[in-house]
Amino acid sequence: MQRRDILLSTALATLAASLPVRAQSYPSRPVRLVVPFPPGGPTDAFARLFADALGKQLGQTVIVDNKAGASGTIGSLDVKNSPPDGYSLLFGTASTHGLYNLIERQPRYDAATDFDYIAMLGGAPTALAVPINQPETLKALFEAAKKDPAKFSYGSPGTGTLLHVATEQVMQLAGARILHVPYKGTGPAVQDLLGGNIQMAVGTLGGLLPLHRSGKLRIVGVATAKRMAQAADIPTIAESAGLAEPFEALLWNVVAVPQKTPVDVRKRLADAARLAMSQPEMVKAMSEQVIAADLRIGDEAASAYVRAEALRWKPVVDKLGDAVRS
Repeated sequence: MQRRDILLSTALATLAASLPVRAQSYPSRPVRLVVPFPPGGPTDAFARLFADALGKQLGQTVIVDNKAGASGTIGSLDVKNSPPDGYSLLFGTASTHGLYNLIERQPRYDAATDFDYIAMLGGAPTALAVPINQPETLKALFEAAKKDPAKFSYGSPGTGTLLHVATEQVMQLAGARILHVPYKGTGPAVQDLLGGNIQMAVGTLGGLLPLHRSGKLRIVGVATAKRMAQAADIPTIAESAGLAEPFEALLWNVVAVPQKTPVDVRKRLADAARLAMSQPEMVKAMSEQVIAADLRIGDEAASAYVRAEALRWKPVVDKLGDAVRS
């Protein structure tokens, strides 16, 4: 064999050997899962469940890193601008990836092109809650607000988030108007509700249910077509507000990485996510938090879901206009 052929053969062998090494060695250090909202809210709770399960499949610690602010924009930009090496993941939501480019006048990222997607995991139904001294139905609450609007306001995890947009749509359908107060996450809004500073808060059924059952607040409507089996005593939003049609709004969660993350790293993450979500303890924990699994593994399936959700909410955002735009 000529020297040139030997060198070429050696080079090709070295290249071939190096291809699977990255996938086999990844991850070689802890992985960061950025949650673009503060601790204590529904997104944070689901993220911590997922991080623990994912870490067991990857064989590395997955650290939850809360980067709250600007209705999820701060955390999303953090991951977008991170090295595309698989060590910075984003726990995106319907707000950061379904609605962001619809509600922002000057968006700082494009949810469709600035990220690669690992998996769509599922989500939690939106719910509206009031203090126990407030009316027991949305219809009664809205009527009271019409009579004395200065005394009523509601809190959401931020302007343009799914929970905010969904609440504004409910009020539009019901012909009601209550002042919106944006917070940096669901947790702070619920705390102000418990403190009597606002008269309604929007969250997820799983996040609000323990406080409802303990009598600290009252959930007056869930954004599902039918009542949930885990909370059959709580009416749907359509029932509670007297709407003619069912009203549905799911706060879904998607795992994303910076664009141009290597394919083998994305596959490793996708495989680990699939296994993580199938573990009995994960299934049990999600059921207890009233999170519905809806697994779409890989960039093609997950990004298709994200695009479909953006198309679904676009006419709603256009109709609400300045009420939900930043």
